[in-house]
Amino acid sequence: MKRADEHFGEDAILFDPIYKPGKGFYVALSVFLAVAGFAVYLYIRQYFLGLGVTGLNRPVFWSFYIVNFVFFIGISHAGTLISAILRLSKAEWRRPITRVAEIITVVVLLIGALHPIIDMGRPDRALNVFLYGRYQSPLLWDLTAITTYLMASTVYLYLPMIPDIAMMRDKGTKFKWLYTILSWGYEGTPAQRHVIEKGMTIMMVMVVPIAVSVHTVISYLFAMTVQPMWHSTIFAPYFVVGAIFSGTAVLLVVMVALRKIYHLEAYLKEIHFKHLGTILLVMSLLWGYFTFSEYLTTYYPQEPHEMKVFWYKFIGPYAVFFWGMVATNLVIPVLLLSFKKDIKGIFIASICVSIGMWLERLNIIVPSLVSTRLPYPTGFYVPTLTEVGIFLGGIALFCLGYLLFAKLFPLITVWEIQEGREHGIKEVNDRIRSYLPDKKIDVI
Repeated sequence: MKRADEHFGEDAILFDPIYKPGKGFYVALSVFLAVAGFAVYLYIRQYFLGLGVTGLNRPVFWSFYIVNFVFFIGISHAGTLISAILRLSKAEWRRPITRVAEIITVVVLLIGALHPIIDMGRPDRALNVFLYGRYQSPLLWDLTAITTYLMASTVYLYLPMIPDIAMMRDKGTKFKWLYTILSWGYEGTPAQRHVIEKGMTIMMVMVVPIAVSVHTVISYLFAMTVQPMWHSTIFAPYFVVGAIFSGTAVLLVVMVALRKIYHLEAYLKEIHFKHLGTILLVMSLLWGYFTFSEYLTTYYPQEPHEMKVFWYKFIGPYAVFFWGMVATNLVIPVLLLSFKKDIKGIFIASICVSIGMWLERLNIIVPSLVSTRLPYPTGFYVPTLTEVGIFLGGIALFCLGYLLFAKLFPLITVWEIQEGREHGIKEVNDRIRSYLPDKKIDVI
């Protein structure tokens, strides 16, 4: 087989993971498969022995699995919202990062959607939602929103891939049969390009409200109960902001990893990290605002049941998780992103936010369930190896999904990069000159 650079010219490095995976690929594949396999074993064991092997108890019926469900679904907002909004706004710096973000959406949606089923003692009864579901229940709204989001995100990921798939089909590989099927006879004609661009525009407009609706509906699972500190009108925007916040952080972590592993420094430049770092800083401040409003409006009326959960988080057994959440979501990111906005600082801030947003989900779910309205002493939830192992398995599946995608398709949209070189500079030049009072000025 010929080297990738003999086929694809200056963008050959984008095809190296496909043509020259190296030993590291197989080592990573083995590790992630082993972790995912161990998680599958733990779930099979849970299926036969029952939920008693977990830390779930009365009244904590929701915990690690639902925390992971909300966390993974939240991460999915990185792809569609960031990619779609940047494409709609014609931000030229978007070109190398759109597909990186869109892959996250599809992979984590599949992983997140599994967790409610894992949380069930009788997973076969998940079919009852399809067979006997009623739209009076937010659970059915949730299922409908996630299914719609998954289908729309998959189409939105696939459409921009067609020109790159056709490129690999024409150059010839051992997967040529697959690329021939997936390219749909694409030859790069102006009419075909127009159809793809029109389809992308339609999907861009569609996926933004769908993505917002998904985490809005997830928030309704909590807000439409009378559980202390769940019954809140602020939950819908709070959850959406948190989803974009965590999704941006995970996207930045993935970009740093891909930049290092696949040597994509020429494509994923410091400017991309600075722009996304600015978004992360804004979302951190917004998250701080919503969190402050949430706890202020709980504290002010001093409702006894609400205050029981409030103090349980502030100075009780869950204080370490609460203040850890505040530190990793607000204090550390704001300090780092305000004064040290380089790739290293942005990476550290993103890792902190990823941990902090998982802690936020834990702080929302568990303390409200532990502190019941009944006159019983509060308990304490402790996860078991089963729950921790399945969570690690979810992370391994995410990495595995990315790894397998990189083995089959370019992680960066090649045709958009080429289009940017050919037309993007002129378009930006014309656009900027249109802003200035003297149109004779050459900006670029």
